[in-house]
Amino acid sequence: MTGHTRLLGEVLAALRELSAEATRIQEGEITKPVREIAPLSLRVHELAMRCTHQLHDLSISQYREMEGGIENLAHLVGACTQISLAAALCNLAVHHRTEIYLYEDADPTPASSSDQLRRASAEMQRAAIAYRAVSQHVSRCLASFTTLPAGRQYNSLRTLTKPSTSTSRSRA
Repeated sequence: MTGHTRLLGEVLAALRELSAEATRIQEGEITKPVREIAPLSLRVHELAMRCTHQLHDLSISQYREMEGGIENLAHLVGACTQISLAAALCNLAVHHRTEIYLYEDADPTPASSSDQLRRASAEMQRAAIAYRAVSQHVSRCLASFTTLPAGRQYNSLRTLTKPSTSTSRSRA
């Protein structure tokens, strides 16, 4: 579980950084959309994949049986969706800015791209709120775990980290 807690914290930091980057790009003229926005889009897509992998790992562990585990998984599903949406919005921002090369009536200003980047930043900020809440919950669970007597720690640790047998069978 400590590995998951660490990753939750890393995701939170990455979301804040990527959201700030989207805002910085949005405030510019976006004269080279592929060069300016595509690296951000790739990083957001990569983060969405990492988060989805972690969500899967948590869902097949005993995490869901912890107090608040199912609710936290639901929050993480929403956050993963928001991060994926943010990545798609970044791609849409590139598309809107490059439309001027394809269509005569396309908007030559960066307004549409800026709006998509603003929306992407907002989605990442909402996802960060969910990740912060889940990270705090997991940290509290781990802190209370360390206050248990040694024998109960061992049994609790096995419960927290052992994949459920029904899920293991269904994956085989």
